[in-house]
Amino acid sequence: MGRSPGNSHSDRVLDVVAKGAPAVSALAASWRRSGHLHALDPATHAPSCRLTAAEIAAARERLGRLLAIAQASLDRLFLAVGGVGCSVLLADADGTVVDRRGARGDDTTFDSWGLWTGAVWSERHEGTNAIGTCLVEKRPLTIDRDQHYLARNARLFCTTAPIFDEHGQLKAALDVSSCRADLTEGFGRLIATTVADAARLIEAENFRQAFPRARIVLTPDSERDINSMLAVDSNDLVIGATRAARRALGLSPSALARPVPAGDLIKGAQAHGDDIDAAERAVLKRALARAGGNVSKAAKELDMSRATLHRKMKRLGLER
Repeated sequence: MGRSPGNSHSDRVLDVVAKGAPAVSALAASWRRSGHLHALDPATHAPSCRLTAAEIAAARERLGRLLAIAQASLDRLFLAVGGVGCSVLLADADGTVVDRRGARGDDTTFDSWGLWTGAVWSERHEGTNAIGTCLVEKRPLTIDRDQHYLARNARLFCTTAPIFDEHGQLKAALDVSSCRADLTEGFGRLIATTVADAARLIEAENFRQAFPRARIVLTPDSERDINSMLAVDSNDLVIGATRAARRALGLSPSALARPVPAGDLIKGAQAHGDDIDAAERAVLKRALARAGGNVSKAAKELDMSRATLHRKMKRLGLER
């Protein structure tokens, strides 16, 4: 099956690129980046850029922990979409495909279309495409068929979601691509939602593993973004925040260069967070809860006498 749908696509792309007026859509802006910034010819028949085995290994090593974490999500995603002619791709921040899933019977087709490990899907090399444009715009998006810049990609459906690391930096992109002509718009939206959910799952698990000793808490009003998380240490200091949390709380890139009291970031938490009596009361309540209300057992856990614990309980209003 040939890749190019003809010259009409290239003509339409070049017409948008040539217009001097500001771009009226994100797609048009991407087409113009592809034409003006990267000087790509939409009618090119040049093969996709591929890295060597050594370069692929180096790219995989740079992803480190995140690549290992992503494996389970790649498998689940492929189980969901692999049977309908889709390929699952994980690319690094440069747009290089470092891992993939695809049905063995589709391997020849996917390889010929560049949906393969080592292929580079940055805008610089492929123009407007879901992986490359997602990495530029740092948001989930779908590039459907003739929305691609290059005519040779204009039969592809691709939907991609970005993955940010524990420092809020763009680290990778998760993509599902298909070259089926009968893929419906509704099914495409369902795939896009599934990809975005899988990317958030990878991102959240990577964040948890980056701060294994910390307490992971959701920021207030985070129902719309389950990845809006903070890592809080045993001293109630925030030592990490996801990109979503940084955006929700208005944190600059340097805001967490040093640990920050959780109460300074979370509205309403400071009233009790800096109260020494409240902190001591919380310690005693936890010890009593663990001891099932047994004062002697709680005192032993706190390494103090029963009489001392009674005095503290009385002072803090915990006497029954």
